[in-house]
Formats: sequence, structure tokens, C-alpha cells
Amino acid sequence: MNGYPEIKDKLMTVEEAVKRFIKEGSQIALGGFTVARNPMAIVYEIARQAIRNIHLVCHSNGQALDVLIGAGCVRRVEIAYGGNGRFAPTCVRFKKAVQEGSIEFEDYSNYQMSLRFLAGALGIPFVPTKSGLGTDLITHEGFSQETRKERKVSRKKFALAQNPFDDKDDQYILLPALNPDVALIHVQYVGDDGTVRMKGLTFADIEEAKSADAVIVTCEEIVPRSFIRLDPDQNSLPPFLVDAIVRVPYGAHPTSCYSFYDYDARHLNLYRRIAEDDELFKEYLDEWVYGISSREAYLDKVGAATLAGIKANRVLGYTPGLCRK
Repeated sequence: MNGYPEIKDKLMTVEEAVKRFIKEGSQIALGGFTVARNPMAIVYEIARQAIRNIHLVCHSNGQALDVLIGAGCVRRVEIAYGGNGRFAPTCVRFKKAVQEGSIEFEDYSNYQMSLRFLAGALGIPFVPTKSGLGTDLITHEGFSQETRKERKVSRKKFALAQNPFDDKDDQYILLPALNPDVALIHVQYVGDDGTVRMKGLTFADIEEAKSADAVIVTCEEIVPRSFIRLDPDQNSLPPFLVDAIVRVPYGAHPTSCYSFYDYDARHLNLYRRIAEDDELFKEYLDEWVYGISSREAYLDKVGAATLAGIKANRVLGYTPGLCRK
């Protein structure tokens, strides 16, 4: 870490990042999408530190969302979609928690969640849209009026308004902005000056980071400034937006990280089967989360053969011929 003087105050371990920035009751934005670029290394550490009553806000998420809920860390969720693609069209522990009423839940569309993070990033209190008119998204609310009195919770799910510049125009939905306490993002590269580069689809990660009070970035590699300055249009976040940088190779496993590795279908299938059973899921957490002493131990447990098998073709960005069943 001493080799990066410009970011030495931001470089830390996952343990340090979680202790410094994530508290009980924090509102946390999870980056990534279903089985792509979930910030798993940070999520496992949150579970290990037994941080409770988290308020999750997500565009669409999968494995990270499900592990946090299954570990009992989450009190409420605002999200468009929670699923692991073909492995679990709806995340198993997420679904159980909603059905059992053990978490509070409010849903928006994918586009609406993107707009809410965008409003937060722009520093405006709400954003207008016509998306959602005529749907049950504006006829059903998930949060009680008591919940709406708490910090970081909007006083309304939405509001309806006319266009003030054209009284002949239709109604608009006004969506409340999101400004989470912390955004958790996993990326491919961070420059030794702190510049962040995400490759492939960025989903809502950039807006989430810009809207948050603090940003923790885990990355596959820390690269020289000379590299990060090549193709500057490929860079995603400037250094001043990032509060913590953690180098964690395979930090998104078992989800994918474009151009580095694909998702681990074997692990995701294992997880789906185990997550259906409460007792087996407790054993899973003991084995894969609580019982892991270090990141190296985690990768040893995954196995060199598995990691080699999901290694991505750097040109294609994914793993050709991977068994995805």
C-alpha cells in the first residue's frame, strides 16, 4: 500500500472499510446487477461484523442482496428487482423475508430506481417521469406511515403533479431522490491516483456513487496513472468521489466481473438449493462467510481449478464454453 502515495489515506482492508463507513441502520446502495459485479467481499464482511438494521437501496441486485438479507443484516429494502437470473429468478432469502414479513419492502421499476439515484446525484429532491402511470406501482405502498418518519425514508413513495409549464399536459409522477449513506461498488480498475474505471455495463453504479455520502470501491487491480489516462472516456468516477479503496481480486465472486471472470454457475446452483432450507443456509453462512479467516482462505476454498475455469477472455469479456446450467 505504501507504493501508492496519492491514495494511501484511502487504501484499506475490507475490515477497515466496513468499520469506518458502515454502521447499524445505515442506508446502503449495492452496485452491480443480478449476477454481475456484486460487491461480495464487502458484503461478506458486513455479515461477519454482524451489522444490523441496514436499509438497502438497489437498482437491481442478486447475490449480495440475498446474502445480506439471509444473514439478518437488513431491515428494509427499496428495489426494482432482486434475482440471480436463471439460477433464482427471485432471490430465495429475499423472497422468504418478504413473504414472512421479516423485512420491510417497497418496489419501484428499474427505470424509476435509476431516476431516483440520478436525482440524488444531481442534488435535486425529486425527479418527474411518466413511467409507472397506469400501473400498480402507484397504487401500492410497502412502507407504513411510521416507517416514513425515519431517517433516509421518503415521506411519500411518490407524488402526482401537473406540468407547471403546460396545464394541458398529462400528470407526472414525482419520485423522491436517493442519497444513501454509503455506496458499495466493485470495479475492474482503480488508478494509483484514485480514478475508477468500470468496464462493460455500468448499470446504475455511477449514479449510486454520485448520490451517496460515502463510496467504498473494491477493485480487481490498482493500475498506474499512465494506464488509467489511456482512453480517458472509459473512466467512470473521479478520485474525489471515492472514500475507500480496497484491492480484492475476485471480489465479486460468485458473480461475474466483466473481462476478468464469469459467474460461478456451480456455486450459484449450490446456493439456490441451500438457501431454500433455513438450517442448510445457516451452515452455508458458517462455511462460506463466518468461517473464512481471510480473502486468501476464501479463494483457496473456491479452488484454483474453479477460478481457472471461470477466467474470462479479455477480448470477449466472458468465458467461452462455460457450462451455464
